[in-house]
Amino acid sequence: MTTVTPTTPAVLVLEDGSRFVGRAYGATGRTLGEAVFATGMTGYQETLTDPSYAGQVVVMTAPHIGNTGVNDEDPESSRIWVAGFVVRDASRVVSNYRARGSLDDQLVDDGIVGIRGVDTRAITRRLRDTGSMKAGIFSGSEAELPEADMLEIVKAGRDMRGLNLSSEVSTKERYDVPAVGQRVGSVAVLDLGVKASTVRYLAERGFDVIVLPQSVTADELREIAPDALFYSNGPGDPAASDSQVELLQGALRDGLPFFGICFGNQLLGRALGFGTYKLPFGHRGINQPVWDKTTGTVEITSQNHGFAVDAPIDGVLDSPAGFGRVEVSHFSLNDNVVEGLRALDIPAFSVQYHPEAAAGPHDSNHLFDRFRALVISRNGASA
Repeated sequence: MTTVTPTTPAVLVLEDGSRFVGRAYGATGRTLGEAVFATGMTGYQETLTDPSYAGQVVVMTAPHIGNTGVNDEDPESSRIWVAGFVVRDASRVVSNYRARGSLDDQLVDDGIVGIRGVDTRAITRRLRDTGSMKAGIFSGSEAELPEADMLEIVKAGRDMRGLNLSSEVSTKERYDVPAVGQRVGSVAVLDLGVKASTVRYLAERGFDVIVLPQSVTADELREIAPDALFYSNGPGDPAASDSQVELLQGALRDGLPFFGICFGNQLLGRALGFGTYKLPFGHRGINQPVWDKTTGTVEITSQNHGFAVDAPIDGVLDSPAGFGRVEVSHFSLNDNVVEGLRALDIPAFSVQYHPEAAAGPHDSNHLFDRFRALVISRNGASA
């Protein structure tokens, strides 16, 4: 790893052969991942620390990044998870009363290779036209590699299809967070890449939160005997998470109330018997419009997903896995992608987006209240 100067070279290479020459940002060296774009105008620190971005080279569509630096309040996990970071204009000055340092320094500390000074609009247009692609950032001495070698290295990188990343981002050991205020029960959270704010919001709804590794077994879950089950967001292909699907099917048969978000929505879809598929370039950002069929309202949501549930958005469906009637409860107003599921004969629902809104709008925060009410109704607890 070399010392970064204002002129240290860097190159972003996409698997279709596209090259974007800029300057090093953060750590120097080589990094590989899936190139995706995020449309949030704010919240870069939450984006970077979201475990759902593991394995991805994130292109920020907002042109100016880093002006508020980094602080100790906004991180969603203990580290930056993105595989690489691509920005147009990196702020030279940090200006915020909460800042404890610069984003550039944080990227260096966490070993994240980035690039600045490139046309992120052109990169985004290419990803929209072609779809998410394998990518690599080469900076410092790595930027001196022959072009053909760079492209070969990028093409040899791992494909997000069929990739299980849960074990890379999940907690290794159980940890507990006590309920805040009046207790309504306990909820087991399967950590597939959970955000800190999600755990906090569940605790604030009166749940004793039990955060579990993604490898927990059905017998271990039954021994814990929670009042409800929650599946978090996370990276990777839901088709590669058979053990988590089987765990959820067992919990649903046991009658355990369930709420899933993002990756958890895809796994509920699979548990109910539906398939999943990879989107061309996914939904990432804090301005994604969703129609809530239950309330008849439009919510602006925070999203980060490259896969989706394959189910018709109209009518009541029969669960192919034998869990009764199911309906698509939410769908995207941009492309009609499934954004939520609701089981009508068992206590289970999910959404494809991030109701904890970190970062993003708070339109969907009420879903944590809906989950609380479901658990109270199912278990006969008092509010």
